[in-house]
Amino acid sequence: MTEEPSKTKTTVYDNVVKQFNKAADLMGLDPDVRKILARTNNEIVVNFPVKMDDGRIEMFTGYRVQHNNALGPYKGGLRYHPAVDIDEVRALATWMTWKGALTNIPFGGAKGGIQFDPCECTCSEMERITRRFTFALGCNIGPEYDIPAPDVNTNAQIMAWILDTYVSTQPPHERQANVHVVTGKPVESGGSLGRDKATGQGVVYTIEEWAKDKGFDLNGATYTVQGFGNVGCWVARLMKQHGSKLLAVEDASGAVFNPDGIDPDDLLDYARKNKGLISGYPKAEPINHRVLLETKADIFIPAALENQITAKTAPLLNVKLVAEGANGPTDPDGDAILHKKGFDLIPDILCNAGGVIVSYFEWLQNKRSEFWDLKEVDGKLHKKIVDAYERVRNTARKFSTDWRTAAYVVALSRLETVYKERGIFP
Repeated sequence: MTEEPSKTKTTVYDNVVKQFNKAADLMGLDPDVRKILARTNNEIVVNFPVKMDDGRIEMFTGYRVQHNNALGPYKGGLRYHPAVDIDEVRALATWMTWKGALTNIPFGGAKGGIQFDPCECTCSEMERITRRFTFALGCNIGPEYDIPAPDVNTNAQIMAWILDTYVSTQPPHERQANVHVVTGKPVESGGSLGRDKATGQGVVYTIEEWAKDKGFDLNGATYTVQGFGNVGCWVARLMKQHGSKLLAVEDASGAVFNPDGIDPDDLLDYARKNKGLISGYPKAEPINHRVLLETKADIFIPAALENQITAKTAPLLNVKLVAEGANGPTDPDGDAILHKKGFDLIPDILCNAGGVIVSYFEWLQNKRSEFWDLKEVDGKLHKKIVDAYERVRNTARKFSTDWRTAAYVVALSRLETVYKERGIFP
């Protein structure tokens, strides 16, 4: 599914820097604020031992990068993947800062992860790796300091293990006051209704707003999805409610296509019985990655990993809209081609911000000892993300620029204002 890395390919963080500089130049960002935002605050690397099921000891490397906390506590997910490294985590942490600033929530940006393949570990090994990583991070996370959440290959169960490990290190009388150390928890352990679908729901809310702007009817619209994890499968299932037709979908095991449409709920049922993978799905034909990208549709939703739409792959797309469910799926070269071809694009820091918005709602509920029903969560999410969408749209018009740059300008403007108001210590 993913492209093979090449020696000449720029890194994910290089892309972040290019996007940042483009927006900063356009808006005339204060040079002192620019210096601050161009660097991360803290970069934590921990190496820790874990006893595996067969009794041997394995060493693991974990990361937590804290980019900026001018707006509030650091916030960002943890991913378990063989490709995790400091460069990727640094980029993801920076995007989280922009995402929080864009959506007007009181969080800064952070990200973390462990470099390993979870498919090669048992459930008991995953639990020990998670708990040992949490212990190794120690006071580098905390409910009012840095709040992790799920990301690639992590889920509510892993958040529950982190929560239990963290509170176990606290004095007994303070443990219940630390439940909001992570978000994306199981509902029974303090999680929020709607958190599991939040990122996908946010993607669909932004697509709905785009359709209103364009006078486009989503009933009967066609779409393709890259990635069928938590984000991709929820987007597909929610688009189904609009009467939209899923033509093709891809995950790490391959891609499938059906011109008459694929039922996302049926595909999910199949994947759950097939180790979470869609390969071999009997109601669609197998296709390769290139064919997926070339499939003519109204909307393409990349919801996998970074750098999927590049100078090499962008020319293959034949759609009206790219809605970025993943973080950083389009590199600057791909961006330029999409813009030249006249495609509309809803950038990642807006399109997939539903996850961090509802994480904020979960954090608030924990702090207040409240529990909101799903209607309230969805309503508040809709209000937040539509407000961000409108500000990006208006900024794009004001500066006559693309939507990604406009989203950056909105985020950077908020951070610039905060720094100017508060000043720099000492």
